[in-house]
Amino acid sequence: MRNLFRVLLFLQLLTTLVHAESSKPNIITVFIDDMGWSDLSCYGGKVTQTKNIDRLASEGLRFTNFYVNSPICSPSRVALTTGQFPQRWKITSYLARRKANRERGLAQWLDPAAPVLARELNLAGYATGHFGKWHMGGQRDVGNAPLITKYGFDRSLTNFEGLGPRVLPLKDAYDGKPPKKHDLGSADLGQGPIYWEDRSVVTAAFVKEALTFIDHAEATGQPFFLNLWPDDVHSPFFPPEILRDATDESKRALYYAVLDAMDQQLGLLFARVRNDKRLKNNTLILIASDNGPEEGAGLAEPLRGAKTWLYEGGVRSPLIVWGPGLVDPDAVGTTNTKSVLCALDVNRSLYTVTGTKLPSGVTLDGEDLADTLLGKSEAGRNAPIFWRRPPDRPGTKQEPNPDLAVRDGKWKLYVNYDGNGVQLYDLETDVSETQNRADDYPEIVTRLKQAVTDWNRDLPADAGDPEWKPPAKKN
Repeated sequence: MRNLFRVLLFLQLLTTLVHAESSKPNIITVFIDDMGWSDLSCYGGKVTQTKNIDRLASEGLRFTNFYVNSPICSPSRVALTTGQFPQRWKITSYLARRKANRERGLAQWLDPAAPVLARELNLAGYATGHFGKWHMGGQRDVGNAPLITKYGFDRSLTNFEGLGPRVLPLKDAYDGKPPKKHDLGSADLGQGPIYWEDRSVVTAAFVKEALTFIDHAEATGQPFFLNLWPDDVHSPFFPPEILRDATDESKRALYYAVLDAMDQQLGLLFARVRNDKRLKNNTLILIASDNGPEEGAGLAEPLRGAKTWLYEGGVRSPLIVWGPGLVDPDAVGTTNTKSVLCALDVNRSLYTVTGTKLPSGVTLDGEDLADTLLGKSEAGRNAPIFWRRPPDRPGTKQEPNPDLAVRDGKWKLYVNYDGNGVQLYDLETDVSETQNRADDYPEIVTRLKQAVTDWNRDLPADAGDPEWKPPAKKN
């Protein structure tokens, strides 16, 4: 009888522990590829209606002063993944072929020693999954990069910008010609099962895998952390036939048809969470873009610049936070126009939201703004946000891309490595960055110029810096 009592006590304790663990909030990040500031209809977009994303925005909280930490994909993803400036890890532009990476001063992949939110959550009992674009190693001819599971993910499905299980696209223009493969060499790398899918439904493939992952986590009673990172709306633009037929086949029209299709395909994921009462009340969904739009495709109005540019159109992103059981009810349906924050802060804040210990021996560059994300505060980041332009994106002779940028409060300053080309904008009164106020506020110029110069000096240089020297060739 005593042994039976002990068994029953143990089972009761085990049930309590499982319930406690499963009550931890689930996290879903949706990081859209190359979507512009004003492409979503809930952010003023007028070309197409993004109904499913808009619904989350109406049931959640929108931010208008949220930034990613690079105007190009790979470093932007490193920042959200690690909570550290991507320059720390020598990923300052998109990862490409080995030779191109070396010539630009880039690492070949994200060092697995980097702090990764998913790894810490996994150690804390979370099921972790990455479904979608990776682009932090394992593309083109880089076939020996670590698998995504080496970074703390239980399951993954990616595209041609990563290794492990992946879905590769077929480009079908519905013109009677055979679809063309678009894999940029990924099919030759091995390192995981590969299957081909029409480009128009690749996002649907990621969603399908994510739904299976959620079902499995639910069955095991685990909280889950899920990246759903579509490679839409990145070019090439191949929407489903019915949407393609409604366009004039211009670059912009095809882009918005892909945006429409992506929104529809993401709707299945959102519905899965919304229609399950337990998930609805214990899941946080965050939606953002990894950088500004490709020029000639999406729009960033009224912001200046686009993808690859340090101006606002390259780095300011929509941010939608949805979580009926987590977001303050008074904040639901509102827009936060006050808080200045960035992807580094989202990373750091999710440790607090999930009650997860910070990685040991590591300094994160993000600040804890969990209450802000959940609509309980309008506090913003205290430290400035710094940027360095991608080394291979100098701009044009007519309009150079500034080398460095910093936002501090309402002010944003640009300066080149040599200290010239100073621009200062008051973003509260001039979000389009049309009035350079550098001559009017010399003391602010001096302070911010020194801050961004000091920040940059303490980080590994890349080929954009005139003083950078390529590493010596190996014998």
